[in-house]
Amino acid sequence: MNQNTRVAIYGLGNMGYPLAERIGRHFATQVFDLDAAQRQRAQDSFGAAAITGPEDVSATQTVVLCLPSPAISLSVLAQIAPRLPRGAVVVETSTVNPEHIHAQHKLLAPYGVDLIDASIMAGVGQMVAGTAALALGGSPEAIARVQPVLDAIASRQTWFGALGAGAAAKVINNAVAHAVMVVVAEAGAMATAAGVQCDKLIALLSDAQMGLHRPLTYRYAERIVQGDYAGGMPLDAARKDSVLALQLAQTLGVPLFAIQGSHSVYDMAAAAGYGREDYAAVAKLWADWGCPAVPSDAA
Repeated sequence: MNQNTRVAIYGLGNMGYPLAERIGRHFATQVFDLDAAQRQRAQDSFGAAAITGPEDVSATQTVVLCLPSPAISLSVLAQIAPRLPRGAVVVETSTVNPEHIHAQHKLLAPYGVDLIDASIMAGVGQMVAGTAALALGGSPEAIARVQPVLDAIASRQTWFGALGAGAAAKVINNAVAHAVMVVVAEAGAMATAAGVQCDKLIALLSDAQMGLHRPLTYRYAERIVQGDYAGGMPLDAARKDSVLALQLAQTLGVPLFAIQGSHSVYDMAAAAGYGREDYAAVAKLWADWGCPAVPSDAA
């Protein structure tokens, strides 16, 4: 254990405690949580010292936040920023938006304290098992200064870019997962009503060439990124298939929300004149609206 480096951890909740435990295997730790039982648990388990006030972190070079809301993170930083030594680094692992990261940076900068976002791409079980990943944002120099602490949290790390990019990546990932969850629930309801066995549906959608994977691994990764919409399955054909899915659901009496909503995009893309292009051309609508799905220099 590196006793020469102290790490302060704020937040010992469902994710914060196993995170602190992993750090505590390698570094002397200070912890704070409103739950006294959790503070005592950390002390008993890995010798953590309880933080009793902002003055306790006056010599602490690394602070890790794992808190339930952006407002709580900002409140903690407002209390401890004046006490932290210049050159300290705050590691924000909580799920927040880039705007919250930038607000934290604005608060910390006058005190000479750096900030990085290290969003946790995993559930509690993965953190406990050591298979979690981190989505990083911030300056490489600041990240390098806390690299051993990041390594203690998770071995898999991806730098997404400037401050806030890691936080954005996690929020986008979660948005996709939550939207797909609705689509999968709708698909399961349709399959059950149509007499399709659950295991067969799971096997079908799990196939790398089928519906869950191809839109990302082929149509986004190759066609949209490359701006290549020639050939392939025409958008008009995809729209026709979408109509069939809506008709099937109506016949079976299955309510649809996400699938119904996505059909409107195909209607708009067809109306915009993209019907004969590969159906990945739905992404061109976002470019038309000034929000392209890839940077202009990606193709």
